[in-house]
Amino acid sequence: MDPTGFYPVLVVDDVEASQRFWVERFGFETVFAVDWYVSLRRGRHELAFVAAGHPTIPGARATAEGLLLNVEVDDVDAEYDRLVTRGGLRPELDLRSEDFGQRHFIVADPAGVLVDVITEIPVSAEYADAVVG
Repeated sequence: MDPTGFYPVLVVDDVEASQRFWVERFGFETVFAVDWYVSLRRGRHELAFVAAGHPTIPGARATAEGLLLNVEVDDVDAEYDRLVTRGGLRPELDLRSEDFGQRHFIVADPAGVLVDVITEIPVSAEYADAVVG
């Protein structure tokens, strides 16, 4: 198989709130929108949302839960300032540096999906052998 695309579609209760969050906070553009589905794009990155209970989703499916989306950026400190300090988002995990090679913080979108905003940093000696490639 040679996929021509691959992106997450999250089942949410409020498609419009999720759309607004990702457009306003992370600069995505809407490429398709109806009341039950929205598709977003930022450069080569795509993300979509579908309303919980829509008939195109088989069976009774729960909304997005237990999901963590990573957003890698050049300057996580600047993004923390923009999104949390000046932007009013509440951090689920405050800005910190990790020995495993990340400086990051976590916020939640309107559906409760965790968004981990990350800048890679050097790993500590403890994790040096875990780096592949």
